[in-house]
Amino acid sequence: MPIYEYHCEDCRRKVSVFFRTMSETATVAPQCPRCAGLKLHKLVSKVAFLRSDESRMEGLDDPSMLAGLESEDPRAMANFVRKMSDQMGEPLDPELTEVVGRLEKGESAESIEQSMPALGESAGDGGGGADAL
Repeated sequence: MPIYEYHCEDCRRKVSVFFRTMSETATVAPQCPRCAGLKLHKLVSKVAFLRSDESRMEGLDDPSMLAGLESEDPRAMANFVRKMSDQMGEPLDPELTEVVGRLEKGESAESIEQSMPALGESAGDGGGGADAL
């Protein structure tokens, strides 16, 4: 069941069109699901690379990920959080993005925690704060 992405010239939007079979893509003209327009240009879709949990965990074995953490360097902590996010395939939420940005500027985890008292409460742990990093 293929899904193709198109740019609709009529409504000027990127749309996805679902086909029931591969052969249908050759015989049926795609129609915009938003405006019913027929002036569609096929786009090159993004490709997702799926990794197993085991594969992602193996990527965490890299000792360079821990470099600088023993000295409590805020920049090393920010680097670690970004690498963890990349390895796990989970984007940083806006709050954590702010924390990482401040760590990258060299601000200490303690001062960030003091200025953001609600940090970590959404995780349900009652406010793990910077220790949750």
